[in-house]
Amino acid sequence: MSESGHDEVRFEELRSQGESAALAGRLAEAREVFEEGLACARRIGDPRLIDLAICNRAYVNVELSQSASDLPQLREILLRNGDPSACCLAARHLSKAYELQKNYKKSLFYARLMRDRAQLVGRIDWLASSHNQLGNAFLGDSFVDNACLEYKRALDLLPVQPNLRRAIALDNLGYCRILQGRPAEAYALLFKSLRMLRHLRADFFSILPHLDLSFLHLEAGRYTYARKHSLTALRLAEANDQTDAIKNALYLLGEVAHLAGDADGANEFFHRLQHQFFPGASYLPALLVAVDVRRLINLHA
Repeated sequence: MSESGHDEVRFEELRSQGESAALAGRLAEAREVFEEGLACARRIGDPRLIDLAICNRAYVNVELSQSASDLPQLREILLRNGDPSACCLAARHLSKAYELQKNYKKSLFYARLMRDRAQLVGRIDWLASSHNQLGNAFLGDSFVDNACLEYKRALDLLPVQPNLRRAIALDNLGYCRILQGRPAEAYALLFKSLRMLRHLRADFFSILPHLDLSFLHLEAGRYTYARKHSLTALRLAEANDQTDAIKNALYLLGEVAHLAGDADGANEFFHRLQHQFFPGASYLPALLVAVDVRRLINLHA
């Protein structure tokens, strides 16, 4: 086999290996594999493979909130409007990046582009992901009913066997059910999501279901369970350097302690929150004790 042929085989091996790691939530491993895949694609010199490799690496960087340098390259891929698979992936990662930046109009725009390209490519799994991403954009802008429709469309397209995409969509729909005041449905969906993620050993993606379950238990007055899920979310968020999740876990832990009558615990968590994220706002712990923290946070935005 020629050197070029060897590189092409190696590229496919790395792409498959990286996707498996990413879908299992092993993002640091996936990033290393995708970096090697990008180097391999550049040795081959095929523009289509290079674009796909850039998209693969961007997926991980977006999930880790480290995608600033990837966004111009993703927009360039869309502007060239070449391979529809690369365009679909680029649109997905741009939509997710803007979602994390809380620019939901741009996120919605790119999610719709992803949906259109996924239909063109004929990838059902990508089409399901596009509906999930549309749901995220709608939810960020507080269009909860629209978000529910998109999450249900995603679930209808996904296999029922344990997989990361299904687990994420279940969690998203479960959180919407909390907001809609439908706790029984929310519990069922969130527990399904968490069980699936445990089966997949995808700890990174378990952070949000734990936060959602904490919020749901808090709403129901089950403070022991709410504290348990918040502490688990905090541990996982700190291990994965997820700033927003750490912040939300501290909010929830402070509110759990406050509502459970543990003034010292509430003071501890709210002071930690203030010291870590709002160092100039010394008034914050006292304010948070006086207001309903549950009305101040959106765990998915």
